[in-house]
Amino acid sequence: MTPFTRQRVRSVAALGEPRLLAAIRRWLGNTSPASPFGIGDDCAVIPPTKNHQLVTTDPVLYGRHFDATVPARAVGAKVLKRNLSDIAAMGGRPVAAVVSLALGADTAAAWLRKFYLGLAACARRHGVKIVGGDVTQAPAGFFGAFLTLHGESTGRRVVTRGGARPGDHLYVTGTLGGSRLGHHFQFIPRLAEGRWLASRPEIRAMMDVSDGLAKDLGALTPPGLAPALCAGAVPVSATARRCAARSGKPPLHHALGDGEDYELLLVVARRADREKFARDWRRRFPRLRLTHLGHFVRRDQLPADALRLADHHGFEHLR
Repeated sequence: MTPFTRQRVRSVAALGEPRLLAAIRRWLGNTSPASPFGIGDDCAVIPPTKNHQLVTTDPVLYGRHFDATVPARAVGAKVLKRNLSDIAAMGGRPVAAVVSLALGADTAAAWLRKFYLGLAACARRHGVKIVGGDVTQAPAGFFGAFLTLHGESTGRRVVTRGGARPGDHLYVTGTLGGSRLGHHFQFIPRLAEGRWLASRPEIRAMMDVSDGLAKDLGALTPPGLAPALCAGAVPVSATARRCAARSGKPPLHHALGDGEDYELLLVVARRADREKFARDWRRRFPRLRLTHLGHFVRRDQLPADALRLADHHGFEHLR
């Protein structure tokens, strides 16, 4: 269903800004607390915490991150889940979010209501409060939702992308590729998994796979090192194979480059007891696959049969 309507009486223009803001409060329900801890003041107040503060932001734009085939509720959930995945990648806990809209006056009020109901349902599920935001008018036919999520560490440690060393091992959760066949809005943020991993001393670094494994691996790779991966180890999803049947490209192409997988990519210390780590993972998360991809080596020691990531590309903005 498209976000827009040609009938003014069904559009947000018919509501006007004050009535629209009142409607947004109703749609969010108990996920939006009373001012000043929610919508209504110049700023929202977020209670202090003793742990590290985490902040991330991601948008969804019509025509870029979703189209008319994606249900409005799923769009509302996606804008929050994209940010939840970032919190998960640092082993954190989400707390509160602000959401700003840039929308054309022809945006359908019924579509927007479902968008907020989907956002609110996702916020309840993950214990997030929607504490503020903004609404601004954009050209006709434009819809963008911009969410900033605040979170906190669940302990003294925050897992970052830095820290890999020679010999350290690479793992990824779940399967990869084919996100455009539905996974890009149906995924589950790996919050529980991220918190568990952050508590493990053998985890050196972590991030979520959002732009494709081929690109995102670069952010975990220190200068002078290279990831030595086996092509056969990459966990190719069933949807990646379906995409390959349509595109004529190998399934591995989609697994490495499609992006929006929202799985966790992690680095395990070289001297860790990997068998125990794998057993502990299976005991804690028996339904989620964890795959060993390979390990880091000195760039001049990269094996000849290692996967050539330079031959693959993930998503890159502005190209």
